[in-house]
Amino acid sequence: MMDFLFSGVLVKFPTLKLAYSEGQMGWIPYALERADDVWEEHRAWGGVRDLIPEPPSTYYYRQIFCCFFRDKHGVASLDVVGRDNATFETDYPHVDSTFPHTREVALDHVEGLDDETVHKLMRGNAIRMLGLDLDR
Repeated sequence: MMDFLFSGVLVKFPTLKLAYSEGQMGWIPYALERADDVWEEHRAWGGVRDLIPEPPSTYYYRQIFCCFFRDKHGVASLDVVGRDNATFETDYPHVDSTFPHTREVALDHVEGLDDETVHKLMRGNAIRMLGLDLDR
């Protein structure tokens, strides 16, 4: 993710979307904090002053999605991860998946969240990310 955030690719291609699957999302808040700090403090000598005009987190929130299937820490960090950037995944048929208890795990992870956020995590963000037209 850091390579994309600092490469200028997301600046050059503002409609490009990236999805990080099978990696959970609890790590993202620190990664964004660190990326923005490096950009603020070191962008001149780091060679990205002209490549990245805005803090890297700007491009994350605009173009990057993350997935989770068992990550309560990540869900607790949704305000930083981005309620519009996260999607639930099943990871089926891998041995690390939640199958055959996926529904129960999903419901446990979104317990206490508002209906709009639950819709985004379970369906809405994935539909938007993939540009699906469900009316057809």
